[in-house]
Formats: sequence, C-alpha cells, structure tokens
Amino acid sequence: MERKFPRNLQLVLSGIIVILAGLFYGLHPLYVMPLTFKFEVEALALKNIFRAIMGIYLGLGIYWLLGAFRQELWKSATLCNVLFMGGIASGRLISLLWDGFGLPFFVAMVLELIFMVWGFYNLKAFKSYVGK
Repeated sequence: MERKFPRNLQLVLSGIIVILAGLFYGLHPLYVMPLTFKFEVEALALKNIFRAIMGIYLGLGIYWLLGAFRQELWKSATLCNVLFMGGIASGRLISLLWDGFGLPFFVAMVLELIFMVWGFYNLKAFKSYVGK
C-alpha cells in the first residue's frame, strides 16, 4: 500500500524547524528577544536559560534527523518527537487558557499538534518497519 507521506518526512521537517528555533532563541538572545518578543534579556540567568533551551532543541533536532536516516533509531526518535510536540503544545494550551490568546503562539501550538498527530500516525502506519 502506498503512503501519502514518506515515513521520515515528519522527523526531517520537525528536526530542521526545532534546530532553527533553537538557534533563533539561543545564539543572540540579547538582540533577538527584544525585536521578536519585546522584552530585554539582561540577567545572566535568563541568558543561560535561553542557551540551555538552544542546547535542548539542538540535541533533539539532531536526534530526530538521525532517526530519519538510521532505521534502528526511527521508532524511538518518532516517539521522542511525539512526546516533545505534545508537551510543548500542552504548555501553550495552558498558557492560552491562563494568560490569554496570542496569535503567533496559537499558530505554533496548532503546528505542534499536527506534528504530534503525524508522529502517532507514522508509529501506527509503519509499525511493520520498526524493530528490524
């Protein structure tokens, strides 16, 4: 049976997006955050937090890319991706309900939910490819 999307596309796209987001957050938070989110990053602890987030995003993005191209990592990378996307989307939903609506964050939440559902679909649809 022919599949609509290649099995690895979800991991490749989310890997690239998360790596770029990590670089965006972490390389120059002093300059990027005031321009994008209208707040200053002056405290050392806050700079450290953004660089730590960058490290998490880079590590996960690289793992997902490895999972897209190495059969033995595909299932665990996809499951990791589903948990990450679901966790981030859940946090955004809590913020939406608690703090109020923000269009850019709502769009991000919808995209994260799409990647999460797509990952679940892949885990089910490509079950016969896993564990060989």
